Amino acid sequence: MTDTIFGKIIRREIPADIVYEDDLALAFKDVNPQAPTHILVIPKKPIPCLSESGQEDQALMGHLLMTVKKVAAQANLSNGYRVVINNGKDGGQSVDHLHLHILGDRAMNWPPG
Repeated sequence: MTDTIFGKIIRREIPADIVYEDDLALAFKDVNPQAPTHILVIPKKPIPCLSESGQEDQALMGHLLMTVKKVAAQANLSNGYRVVINNGKDGGQSVDHLHLHILGDRAMNWPPG
């Protein structure tokens, strides 16, 4: 796996508006928000995309979802929010480091497009 902008954020080589961090995950505000609240949750382990995660990542995947829940509560998204994981080029993934989008503070349309 090549280094990505998210790896540089984890190592504090480039700045980010970090809203949460623990030993396994980091959450920060998206620099190109698609909703009034748009936060990315990333694993500190460099996994390129969801489809490249392995059985050994099962606990980490659960941890990422629980981190989403914690960060959404911290952001006061009490009316709801959407969680998105883009996987691969056709899935709209633009950075080759697994990341979960938390989108909130507006009504979400369906289908998402």
